[in-house]
Amino acid sequence: MAAGKVVRLAGADSIPVAGAALVLHRITHSLQGPIDSLAADGRGRFRFRLPPDTSAVYLVSARFAGIEYFSPPLRSDPRGSDSAMVILVSDTSTTARILTGSRHVVISALGEDGTRGVLEIIGLVNQGDRTRISPDSSHPVWTHGLPKGTLTVRPGQGDFSPDALVIRHDSILLFAPLAPGEKQLVFSYALPATIRRLPLQFEEPVSEVNVLVEDRDAEVTGGTLARADTQVIEGRTFRRWAGAMPAVGLIVVGFPGSGSPVWLLPGLVALIGLALLVSAGWLIKRRAPPAPSRRIDLVGAIAALDARYLGHQDEVPAAEWQRYLEQRTALKQRIELAQAKPGS
Repeated sequence: MAAGKVVRLAGADSIPVAGAALVLHRITHSLQGPIDSLAADGRGRFRFRLPPDTSAVYLVSARFAGIEYFSPPLRSDPRGSDSAMVILVSDTSTTARILTGSRHVVISALGEDGTRGVLEIIGLVNQGDRTRISPDSSHPVWTHGLPKGTLTVRPGQGDFSPDALVIRHDSILLFAPLAPGEKQLVFSYALPATIRRLPLQFEEPVSEVNVLVEDRDAEVTGGTLARADTQVIEGRTFRRWAGAMPAVGLIVVGFPGSGSPVWLLPGLVALIGLALLVSAGWLIKRRAPPAPSRRIDLVGAIAALDARYLGHQDEVPAAEWQRYLEQRTALKQRIELAQAKPGS
């Protein structure tokens, strides 16, 4: 059984949404799609009976102001039910401010094809009570500059559909509603071997930054970043720099053999260091192809799950924590299958 209510955010309060249109979705390894629908009652309450299929994952979506809002993943459990689900919806705005709360960059060593793979995971934060939307099809909700020389940018499996990301010139553009709260955006790209100095541009202060580099002799400077622990991931060693970016400017990664010094924009002041946000799933294949693989997308999905749940076990219901562990295990199994298939 999946039961709960739909409420609309209104400042610090919430208001039940009477008659909200809800859909129950089922997701399995072989298929996915809607299997039931209903309208919430006058108090925004709803109730779905889940089919007895413990291998499937279920989602409930509520449509409000033309936008679909989804519940956390559910499973059919004969021992109990999710009866206190709350789906938050909100009014929309074309001007709600979007902040970058975190940025995590994982950089592989050069592969045999002469390229270097990069995976980025960015936490976008909407601190208001309205969903940010695009005013029209030509204006994105959010933009992000890409390093010069970037090759074959590809969206990963974060909180946004790959179709919502558009590559335009030297920028990546997001065309998707961004509801209140934090969402993870994942993408990857390749760099040619000729790039010896990689400047990562920051257009605003970011309080949580991690840069992992596989090259043993690489150096990272900028912001308050400092050397942290070394991560050994599937037999490969990544050196990590962690800190914050307190102002607009650059973090620069200098690779071995660089003929020019790594430098930093002036005017940056020291802030506090930040905790580790790296899981064993953050990995870019050594033989990184120009077009990032399905395996990198799966790694991005694990990283997004870990960013949402890791370290917050005491803050979420036990059933939701168990679903997180199950989803993470399933993604790792898919990575292992992809790794075993030639060309995956």
